[in-house]
Amino acid sequence: MTRWTGQWTVNVYARLSILAAIATIGLKAGGYWLTNSVALFSDALESLINLVTAISTAWMLWLSSQPPDQEHSFGHDKFEYFASGLEGLLILGAVWGIGITAWERLWSPQPIYELGWGVLFTTLAVLINGITAGILLSGGRKLHSIALRADAHHLLTDVWTSLGAIAGLGLVQVTGQTFWDPLVACLVAVNIGWTGIKLLIESQAGLVDSAISPTQQARIKQLLQNYQAQGISFHALRTRRAGKRQFVQVHVLVPNHWTVKQGHDLCHRIEQEIAQILPHTHTITHLEPIDDALSWADDQLP
Repeated sequence: MTRWTGQWTVNVYARLSILAAIATIGLKAGGYWLTNSVALFSDALESLINLVTAISTAWMLWLSSQPPDQEHSFGHDKFEYFASGLEGLLILGAVWGIGITAWERLWSPQPIYELGWGVLFTTLAVLINGITAGILLSGGRKLHSIALRADAHHLLTDVWTSLGAIAGLGLVQVTGQTFWDPLVACLVAVNIGWTGIKLLIESQAGLVDSAISPTQQARIKQLLQNYQAQGISFHALRTRRAGKRQFVQVHVLVPNHWTVKQGHDLCHRIEQEIAQILPHTHTITHLEPIDDALSWADDQLP
């Protein structure tokens, strides 16, 4: 996939998220206005956050897609982590607002109106968010985009929030007790708060250069071990993630009698093979003589 084609696809996903957020804000705000339900208020507030994060995600995805330059020689992929981090912070802000409103309603109950219309509007919002989340999640996995995946998980959380709001309205209708409405809103706040915390943890892990997954590291080690029968050894394997890109660094130790060209060709082949088994991975190799007196023995591959 070319850079232009990949970015065009990302832009389509980002715009879809923005349109879905606008549509659901209208539906949920209408439902809240008709019913006076604090559960629907919390649901509408989360959709407003969806719109803000969808716009910020589109912006960060555009920034992260920019090619490396003199000041950012490894690219701009980490901007995606700022998008997911911002989303996590906004979610926690929404939790605070929902919690205050729901707590006040628990102690000062208010009547709920037009339950049928509220359920209808919220159900339509659930369908829009559910379909959009599925599309974004698929696109995020295909494009290795943490920002798209974070947006998808937020929308899935919004789906559960809306279903909780519908359940709260149903309980009010069946029991005639309005306290179910703010109680459900409190449960919704706890649910989306946990999502916000997870997004912040994932963003922090990316910003501090976390290693690639153990499974991927095992695949690299298996590839390198295949060369050991040729009298070649390896050590100082280091990995890190930055958005959809991954970086691998490894020292390659070859027999002393090898020429520079032999060592260069081997390193080039290893870099290509790692790129084949792990797409979007950039590998840097460092060539050394195997009889080098440096104390590298404790850092060899197992």
